[in-house]
Amino acid sequence: MQINNSNLEKELPLTSKNLIKILDDWKIIYKSYSHEPVMTVKEAKFVQEEIFGLDDSNGHIKNLYLRDKRKNNILIVAHQDALIDLKLLAKIIKMERLSFGSPNRLFENLGVLPGAVSPFAMINGAKTGVSLFLDNNLKSFSKIYAHPLENDKTLEISIKQLEKFFEKITVIPNWIDLDSIDN
Repeated sequence: MQINNSNLEKELPLTSKNLIKILDDWKIIYKSYSHEPVMTVKEAKFVQEEIFGLDDSNGHIKNLYLRDKRKNNILIVAHQDALIDLKLLAKIIKMERLSFGSPNRLFENLGVLPGAVSPFAMINGAKTGVSLFLDNNLKSFSKIYAHPLENDKTLEISIKQLEKFFEKITVIPNWIDLDSIDN
């Protein structure tokens, strides 16, 4: 399957607009921010500075779509500044030989394009068997910030509301301690 960036709304399994409607219908509390599209943490930090200022207490995240040796699909969610060694991460999550999933597999399994990966993509990933792992350190933030399936918006949401979202889509997140990677 080749991903075509034109006509994005027609290709995505679920658009950002549809996700927002679902969140509203489920009475999940969030705040939305629009901004220029960002592809990397480095680009996102420039946008974050413009919108939120320099505030280290914000839980801005990065998301890694990975596959293991057995072709299991995995989404790792951590603070944007977390250093992640894939060999050590594999030991923590008890999987072998982690590698990054291709853009086509990302689209097939999470329904998003590169740069738009977020925990909200599990609304699609729940149907394709993607396993979700979140870093315990995210619980220390009162709010986290994630793209709603497209990378030109960011949603501010509490962990409690995010967990409510996971309940609605019947996903049980695996909370892991990424700090143990340093040891």
